[in-house]
Amino acid sequence: MTLLRIALTPGEPAGIGPDLIIQLAQTEHSAELVAIADPQLLQQRAEQLGLPLTIRLLDVAKAPQINAASEICVLPVELAQSCVAGELNISNAAYVLATLDAAIQGCMDNTFSAMVTAPVNKAVINDAGINFSGHTEYLADKTHTEQVVMMLATEGLRVALVTTHLPLLDVPKAITSAQVERITRILHRDLQQHFGLAQPKITVLGLNPHAGEGGHMGREEIDEIIPCMEKLVNEGMQLTGPLPADTAFTEKHLTQCDAVLAMYHDQGLPVLKYKGFGNAVNITLGLPIIRTSVDHGTALDLAGSGKADMGSLQTALNYAISMAQHRSPTLKEH
Repeated sequence: MTLLRIALTPGEPAGIGPDLIIQLAQTEHSAELVAIADPQLLQQRAEQLGLPLTIRLLDVAKAPQINAASEICVLPVELAQSCVAGELNISNAAYVLATLDAAIQGCMDNTFSAMVTAPVNKAVINDAGINFSGHTEYLADKTHTEQVVMMLATEGLRVALVTTHLPLLDVPKAITSAQVERITRILHRDLQQHFGLAQPKITVLGLNPHAGEGGHMGREEIDEIIPCMEKLVNEGMQLTGPLPADTAFTEKHLTQCDAVLAMYHDQGLPVLKYKGFGNAVNITLGLPIIRTSVDHGTALDLAGSGKADMGSLQTALNYAISMAQHRSPTLKEH
């Protein structure tokens, strides 16, 4: 099997992203890890953490090679100003996006097999005058992808979302047959292509309590979700539901499915994070590239302290490697 080359973006330079990448570099991995970052930032943070770090600059003309312990390969992107752990600086907002741009371009031109992102601080990017709503939307825009799907995964559970960061008031009108169909098709396809599941089994949640109680607690299930499911089942998809969210996450149902499709953010993700926070991964489905991310924020108060837990970044890396190994060579045609 060809050795994979995986891009790592450290996110907000004042946060724990650089710390986590340095911690990750302390051991060998089954792919070449390339941090897209300012080498001086990584070296200074390693000294602050008291960890050894050898930096090897990326040479794309050479084949990928396994990083030695305490070594990280780096694609250099310079900070605008020097960084102090825990102290945000709007001058470095453009740097954060430049690291993402380099990772995206590298994935698009096959320099990298996947990208793994550490957390960013959305507020400081917007304070710098750059309109930024998040990694997912930025990646969709930069790769010209009309529809993406947020899926979080941990051991024994995958949860994808029909809607993401919407106020609850706006969710019902966003649950249309067309939207549920778009999301389900992307989820189904990427479970096949990235996870090696020939016939994925997907449990679909209802929107309302008791999945609408036959229309007595809402008609979104009857009018929107069920017609979509019937259409896709007739095409051969293995879908179950719509199930009430308060019983769908029991062992009886979870052992019978490969992923749960939730209608909104706080319907599915509290269960996922309760089960696996710190060892969960955020995966953006629907892109022409592979992107995984940590399930936590920048933790400015922990930056440079040595107390940051790299469990989620390790999980995100493991998923990225596994997805890249399963990846269909025809993915970029979609």
